Amino acid sequence: MPFRHRLLAGLVAVMWGVNFLAIHLSLEQFPPLFLVALRFALLAVPTVLFVPRPNVPIRWLVGYGLGFGVIQFTFLYTGMAAGMPTGLASLVLQASGPFTLVLGALLLRERVRLVQWAGILLAILGMGLVGLSQAEAAQFLPFVLVLVGGLGWALGNLSSRLAKPAKPLHLAMWMSVVVPVPMLALSLVVEGPSAIGHSLATSWSPAAAPAWAGLVYTVVIATVAGSGVWTWLLARHPAGVVAPFSMLVPIVGILTAAVVLGERPTLLEYVGGAIVVTGVIVGSRLGRDTAGPDPRSDRTADGPPRDALAPRRLHRTMGAR
Repeated sequence: MPFRHRLLAGLVAVMWGVNFLAIHLSLEQFPPLFLVALRFALLAVPTVLFVPRPNVPIRWLVGYGLGFGVIQFTFLYTGMAAGMPTGLASLVLQASGPFTLVLGALLLRERVRLVQWAGILLAILGMGLVGLSQAEAAQFLPFVLVLVGGLGWALGNLSSRLAKPAKPLHLAMWMSVVVPVPMLALSLVVEGPSAIGHSLATSWSPAAAPAWAGLVYTVVIATVAGSGVWTWLLARHPAGVVAPFSMLVPIVGILTAAVVLGERPTLLEYVGGAIVVTGVIVGSRLGRDTAGPDPRSDRTADGPPRDALAPRRLHRTMGAR
């Protein structure tokens, strides 16, 4: 892998890590459910106009949109709005790795090797330490919400795997078409028209500029540019060479939140985070030595790695952040 391609892979990890700060800024202005609808509406319009629809069964396209788009971001954004620290959100969302592995084994009869189970147990242990720290800080509910967001991504991964897209980026883009309508309906019911109207009416003031900047970053930089470069790299190099760079995402997310927002994880959270990353590496790197290519071969995410432990047949498309 040429040095300049390594720089590009690192740049994508930075894009996705910083995206959690962008989400935080947007949540300062918009209600979380409405923000999800707005985000994907901005993606859906150009997708319908310029991106060919992937030749996959509609049920898996819808399933991917509901799992990855609706469930994941409903709980991620709601959890962050409820107080989940931005940096830790980028880490906890990695729970989609263990979730994907377990669901793939139970529902799709995917083969799981012993080393992958060892990795998942390490990741669960790390998540438990982070959850314990959040419980001590009276922020356990936001932690659980973000954790459920990881489950949503895992469910989306299963639909993506069953869809078997010839062009994963097209599936990732068309997934955005599924999201806006149900999210807008959910926002109207839960958050109410007045909250939505107020957020839009006040969004044209100078104080709301960071929120719009964050939204533009999420759509253009993290999703379109990040996913595009990542897909380009995967088309030219083995997934096992490219995928490890995604382990930089939660590191960048935590560092960015520390520098910009002044977030300081506790010692327990640092230890838990290190164990989570170690578990993901054990499951993906060592598992690949005996079980074939790295499972993240179809990754085109806009967020941190969340199914690094998945068996190699599980497709990975689009990411959080």
